[in-house]
Amino acid sequence: MLETGAIWGLTGTTVTSFMFFWAMYKQYVPQHFRVYVEKYFHKMIGWISYYVDIKFTEYTEEGLKRSQAYDSIRNYLASKSTALARKLKANETKNSKSLVFSMDDHEEIEDEFEGVKVKWYSNVKVSQPQHSYGRSISDERRYFTLTFHRRHRGMIIETYLDHVLREGKDIGLKKRERKLYTNNSSREWYPWSAGKWSNVPFHHPATFETLAMDPVKKEGIKKDLIKFSKGKDYYNKVGKPWKRGYLLFGPPGTGKSTMIAAIANFLDYDVYDLELTTVKDNSELKKLLLDTTGKSIIVIEDIDCSLELTGQRKKKKDDDEEDDEEKKKKKEEEKKPNVEEKQSKVTLSGLLNSIDGLWSACSGEKIIVFTTNFVDKLDPALIRRGRMDNHIEMSYCKFEAFKVLAKNYLEIETHDLYEEIERKLEETDMSPADVAETLMPKSDEEDADICIKRLVKTLEEEKDKAKKLAEEEEKEKAEKEVKKKKKAEEAEKKKKEEEEEKEKKAEKEAEEKKKTEEEEKNEKVKGKEQNGDVSKTNGCNCLK
Repeated sequence: MLETGAIWGLTGTTVTSFMFFWAMYKQYVPQHFRVYVEKYFHKMIGWISYYVDIKFTEYTEEGLKRSQAYDSIRNYLASKSTALARKLKANETKNSKSLVFSMDDHEEIEDEFEGVKVKWYSNVKVSQPQHSYGRSISDERRYFTLTFHRRHRGMIIETYLDHVLREGKDIGLKKRERKLYTNNSSREWYPWSAGKWSNVPFHHPATFETLAMDPVKKEGIKKDLIKFSKGKDYYNKVGKPWKRGYLLFGPPGTGKSTMIAAIANFLDYDVYDLELTTVKDNSELKKLLLDTTGKSIIVIEDIDCSLELTGQRKKKKDDDEEDDEEKKKKKEEEKKPNVEEKQSKVTLSGLLNSIDGLWSACSGEKIIVFTTNFVDKLDPALIRRGRMDNHIEMSYCKFEAFKVLAKNYLEIETHDLYEEIERKLEETDMSPADVAETLMPKSDEEDADICIKRLVKTLEEEKDKAKKLAEEEEKEKAEKEVKKKKKAEEAEKKKKEEEEEKEKKAEKEAEEKKKTEEEEKNEKVKGKEQNGDVSKTNGCNCLK
């Protein structure tokens, strides 16, 4: 008992002495000298220690940029720490859709990989307080330390760390809150502001199950997307960038934007809505695309309306397409400066190089989507296979698409009027958006039967309207032909009158010329006669 007390007394005295000398050391030994002492102390410890430490800091580049490796390690350790760590820290971050758990400061956990045990330590270093505007501000720098036996150095560095970073990145992608991005003007590209892209949380509810489309066609698109998402090794093997292009074309209201949302939700990808009219030039376009992340969809909607890209190549003009007045008006408009072209100098060549050139392989897996209402207006080079790999026509609503909408909006799968609706949908062009609006109940009193009958009535009205419109177009076409024929006759008549006028004018000029020549001839004759009389008179005077 006495020996135990002596031991504890000696231990207490030793600790007290150590704390005293440590305080004296921190207070009186200069900073630059302490740096050297601690440097050689750690080196000496390294000579006798069998363990290796690797430090992963939270920030790089003098604290201006957050380390992606640190975030991946934190995600990886979070899955371990929830079961192993004694103290946890819960954070609610803007990029996560749920709480993020991680090790608390100065906590440690043990991990095992291929039979090798390692330890992870979570540390924080607090710098000296700095006073700003009367407030004391201290800077906290967090870091992880990995400790392992030095005989496992090769395996840890070459295999284990790659495993940790890869797993951590996948965990972060699964837990992140997906975003919808839009590009900012280059005037706003500052590190302390929104940067190149602004974003909002992406919460669009569209899925392939609710998408109004033929089920066979939908299943084919889903299989294609799954094949792409798992095709990293395949794309590397064939020597192609890990990207895929989708061209969505069809009339307005056929679900092109809904299809994009369904793809994003199916693959769990972010969406970048690229507005080309705000991009200054080709160089700025490349910088924007390089600033996008992997597992994302880059969307250019209504590509046929963006910067007149479809008009940058020469096309054959049809002289019979427009009359003279319309041609004259078009020429006058072409002479006016185009405001959009002045603001943006993005060219068709620049867009093609950005989405399918060398730059397209610099930013990970991506899906590029173009939408258009008029596919015939697009340049063939823009939509060729290899750039837009999958051409998807978003057509008018047919019976299979109608059944999906009826199930979504009315929760029914059959009705007595389904056969009639199927026949009318084949005869009438009606977009899925119009069908959905017609099926949607407008009050609590409306049931499925009322909505189905309203759709039948609407289809009849649309059919009559389409028939009337076709008749009007035919009538207008006939009137245009008559007008064109009449105009041609008037032009021919005018041309004939001009030729007759020209002939009359030529005859008149010939007569006037002939008359002038005769008058000149008469004047010459008269002049000769007068000269003869004068000579005779002079002769007579001489005789006298």
